[in-house]
Amino acid sequence: MTGKYSRTTHLSHDLSSTISGCVNDVADWMQSNRLQLDPGKTELLWCTTSRRQNRLPTATLTVGSSTVSPVSSVRDLGIFVDSDLVMRTHVCQTVSRCFAALRQLRSIFQSLVTALVLSRLDYGNGTLMPIHLIRRLQSVQNAAARLIFRLR
Repeated sequence: MTGKYSRTTHLSHDLSSTISGCVNDVADWMQSNRLQLDPGKTELLWCTTSRRQNRLPTATLTVGSSTVSPVSSVRDLGIFVDSDLVMRTHVCQTVSRCFAALRQLRSIFQSLVTALVLSRLDYGNGTLMPIHLIRRLQSVQNAAARLIFRLR
């Protein structure tokens, strides 16, 4: 078991060294073309099936003078990619942002109902009127409450 572990560790180290060299070559090319690689925003993602996630190397990668640790997901062009390529992080982030937008819309919708409907109900309600007319106004207020709280 020790020989296999040692061989895997050695291969992992060789792979990390090769990738570091390639990234440094890209950084040198970028610099010669007046571009800059920001090591602070550089992320390392090892991709494999979910069954082999425990075999992924955990060693850091050297980019220039910075070290980059492996992460479980990265974002590129607004899309989150997981190391097992299932897109679980992307779906979770999308759902979270959509529900946040819906909560904001509900708040705006509630403010609109209050401003447009309930303000009209309040106007002139201080006058004396028969109870059957007050009930009609109350039915509008009840409908507005059902609309806001999505009740029947």
